[in-house]
Amino acid sequence: MGAQVVERVFPPDLRERLGRSVRLAAPPLTGELDGSAAAEVLGGVEVLVTGWDCPPLTERVLDAAPHLKAVIHAAGSVRPIVTDAVWERGLLVSSAADANAAPVVAFTLAAITFAAKGALPAAAAYATAWPGFLEREGADGRVVGVIGASRIGRRVIEALRADSAGYRVLLCDPYVSEGEAARLGVERVGLAELCRRSSIVTVHAPQLPETRGMLSAEMLRLVPDGGVVVNTARGSLVDAEALAAECGSGRLSAYLDVTSPEPLPAGHPLLTLPNVLVTPHVAGAQGSEVRRLGVYAVEEVERYVGGVPLVGTTGRGDMARVA
Repeated sequence: MGAQVVERVFPPDLRERLGRSVRLAAPPLTGELDGSAAAEVLGGVEVLVTGWDCPPLTERVLDAAPHLKAVIHAAGSVRPIVTDAVWERGLLVSSAADANAAPVVAFTLAAITFAAKGALPAAAAYATAWPGFLEREGADGRVVGVIGASRIGRRVIEALRADSAGYRVLLCDPYVSEGEAARLGVERVGLAELCRRSSIVTVHAPQLPETRGMLSAEMLRLVPDGGVVVNTARGSLVDAEALAAECGSGRLSAYLDVTSPEPLPAGHPLLTLPNVLVTPHVAGAQGSEVRRLGVYAVEEVERYVGGVPLVGTTGRGDMARVA
């Protein structure tokens, strides 16, 4: 989407809502932000609304935008676009990650429900053998291990705790204290213990050097037989080959909205196994849901124009923990 205003995303009454003194870039900015056409527009910009695939806001780009005060990101993570120069210039940065979180949470909860019901193994056996009454699976009392108390992870925890199934929730997150874990209604454990005790493991940690491959072959071997891995975070957090081996043996199943690499090469085992569902990174806002991001960004601009604190503010200190 880039650094542009897209009619599909932004309500048509944007100018009326913000006041006619607000100037919208027309045509929208596309391509490199340090090109001559972009520089001509950026020269007078105070608020820049960005989206997916926007080029990084480098020092050179910011040199062309001397009046820029705020960056409103109509998407999730700002990691791909912010640079040290953004923070050094004291720019306000806001992300629509909260608006994008709700669809991911809904998708994750659906995957956990399917996992608890043993939906993939049951579907694979549909034509040949229906499970007997005693072989059927359910959600009640299941132990779910949540990796990462991110904004999505916390919402997943809240929903699981409120569910009548009585899920027992374990949490692995080095930034969460015992007291905070108690307030969330979860038991804080290390990654190895989480894997050993959880029949469903759902991943919500950010992609950082220290989280890459955290669900390794060693950790996956700890998950009990019949366990399920759900990943709607980042593909690099899970060792894809190790997971393929575990699922290929029939010991584990998986619901993956993200993979590493993305997309997986044609013929990869994770794409062909009957106990693995791989979707093409669709958990976040899609189709009609994308409007939520535009509305969120417009409301942030309204708050900025009105001198009201932004609600999606992201700071330099948050970069160590955001996706």
